[in-house]
Amino acid sequence: MHIILDQAGYHRAKSVTDSASQLNIELHFLPPYSPNLNPIERLWKVMNEKARNNRFFKSAKDFKSSIMHFFENTLPQLSDILSTEITDNFELI
Repeated sequence: MHIILDQAGYHRAKSVTDSASQLNIELHFLPPYSPNLNPIERLWKVMNEKARNNRFFKSAKDFKSSIMHFFENTLPQLSDILSTEITDNFELI
């Protein structure tokens, strides 16, 4: 089994790498700064643009509400657009 991970400290922890080795799992780490290789980063970018950027939230409740509205309402409306933007088709440079 092969698992692709980012460079998060908890992914590189000795307990993780040791367990993976014992279970015959090969870990592959993305380059240190490679948001273009990690599709979730593209989704976070869209979420930030639509729900968080340049906005003031009076409370944590307001912030949570904005994020939840994005996932429950905005995201489904954007699904056609995002399906072409968040893909595993990478361009080699």
